[in-house]
Amino acid sequence: MTASPRIVVVGSTMIDLIAYTPRIPSAGETLVGERFRMGFGGKGANQAVMARLLGAEVAMVNALGDDLYGDTTLQNFASYGIDTTHVRRVAGSSGVAPIWVEPDGTNRIIIVPGANHEMTAEQAVSAVESFDEVAVVLGQLEIPQPVTAAAFRTARERGAVTVLNPAPADSLDADLLASTDWLVPNEGEFAALAGAEPTDHALTSFAERAGVRLVVTLGEEGAALVTDTGEVLRIPAEAVSAVDTTGAGDAFVGAFAYGLAAGLDEERALRLGLRCATDSVTRPGTQASFPSQQRCRELLAEL
Repeated sequence: MTASPRIVVVGSTMIDLIAYTPRIPSAGETLVGERFRMGFGGKGANQAVMARLLGAEVAMVNALGDDLYGDTTLQNFASYGIDTTHVRRVAGSSGVAPIWVEPDGTNRIIIVPGANHEMTAEQAVSAVESFDEVAVVLGQLEIPQPVTAAAFRTARERGAVTVLNPAPADSLDADLLASTDWLVPNEGEFAALAGAEPTDHALTSFAERAGVRLVVTLGEEGAALVTDTGEVLRIPAEAVSAVDTTGAGDAFVGAFAYGLAAGLDEERALRLGLRCATDSVTRPGTQASFPSQQRCRELLAEL
């Protein structure tokens, strides 16, 4: 296994504004929350942090606003040792994500992308080309799809694996799908893309039709992998008491991408993703809930 593979994350950053409430208010209702937490998020940033905690050399490609949120986001990346050479500053607001969390850990999220939508294809291509070696390029749907597609095409030309987390759920540009090696949606995102629930037949049919390798995360039920022989491998998640599920999917994707980059076989990469995601839901917050570097070493050793 390669200890420190290079992963380039072409994706979003957000400031998470998290309210913990006894329930979600009805239309027109004001509800008193139990507590509030502000943290660092955005699917791209979350996945970058998870991969970095596991030991990858991670470069972030993003655009931040010229506000205080942009300043603190850069400081947060620096605290993890994430390369921000290819993070641009632009006029306007950085991305924000108001989040509501109920007592059982269920969350509801609104994202306001802000500066994330100022990213360019040229910026992404330049970033991927700037490194001598790149193992994985990782993307999501919180930035313009043509930006990610350009980065993925360049990644493939350089022999890197491309991993797309198609979230939030949306239809996929043909160019982006054509340059994707691994597609990693959750069950709701899969249903939006495939028009079907994630049965074995639906999984294998979609993977063949889309021309991608496919992993679908299934919440408490774990994850399903369409193997290279066209079979479906379902691996359950460990049962835990969930405190907050915010960011669990990103923990999975970041860890799965690390596993592929580090040379793990796909089943072990999936199991690593599940273990990191399951560990994260036992604590509140997004990046703050991710397993520590020490815990990551333990999770890797248990594979």
